Amino acid sequence: MLADRQSMAAWSGRTDPETDSARWHQRIRSLSAGSEPGLALLGFACDEGVRRNHGRVGAAAAPQSVRKALANLAWHRQAPAYDAGDVTCEDGDLEAAQARLGHNVCALLDAGHLPLVIGGGHEVAFGSWSGLAEHLSGNHAPKIGIVNFDAHFDLRDPAHVHSSGTPFAQIAEQCAARGWPFRYACLGVSRASNTRALFSRAAELNVLVREDHEIRESTLDAIGAELDAFAAECDALYLTLDIDVLPACEAPGVSAPAARGVRLELLEPLLERLKASGKLRLADLAELNPEYDIDNRTAKVAARLIHLLSL
Repeated sequence: MLADRQSMAAWSGRTDPETDSARWHQRIRSLSAGSEPGLALLGFACDEGVRRNHGRVGAAAAPQSVRKALANLAWHRQAPAYDAGDVTCEDGDLEAAQARLGHNVCALLDAGHLPLVIGGGHEVAFGSWSGLAEHLSGNHAPKIGIVNFDAHFDLRDPAHVHSSGTPFAQIAEQCAARGWPFRYACLGVSRASNTRALFSRAAELNVLVREDHEIRESTLDAIGAELDAFAAECDALYLTLDIDVLPACEAPGVSAPAARGVRLELLEPLLERLKASGKLRLADLAELNPEYDIDNRTAKVAARLIHLLSL
């Protein structure tokens, strides 16, 4: 779980002469054993789940695209940040890749880091959660709250195939098998993109749902209060950001562009509420597809979101 030469090569950019003018590429370090706890970026270069879900592939290239976009942003952190390299899936064995991702996430958590995983398709979520679950497995029935900003529930039946559309159904099954509570909030859902069966499944699992059209400037405080209450009932929070929750005009480079979506200016205040809870232990981003990005707009949005979560 060390950054390789390829991942570190993405960290280059402008250098300013003024004092205290560092950018990310000047401060990010390759993770090494015994590193001081900090933010740890871990790539999940995989879109096998998207392929299985009959989506347009290309998200496997996202980690490098995001690194390049983040490299030139201004550095405002006090604590260190590290590149922990990539987990890949070159042989189509998604389940093995998710297991490797989970073990790496667990190791980062055990070492005191805040892992931020850069996917990849949204199949990243099952691997990410598995790592947090492994880290907390010594606790009796830990209450892990999952907050997913996404146009899709990703609660498809995993009985036939595991894909980018099944991770939260897989997590629900794992929670039931372990006797753990399943706490899931999905915000930004598009009714046009989710069948009645998926809405029924969400209701059966008591998912906190807010549709895309419900998230407006006038409702931010109320939705923020709902997230505060959700977080208060959890021991730890796992935040997962599917970039396709944003409108296609803000995030064109995704596997499934949103006709409406939730604007970035509405998304950011809700993320800040989650950060303020003090319970955020893990985050990931999913579904950025550089092959369809326009002028690197989507990569820049992803980098901004990481920058926000890092402050």
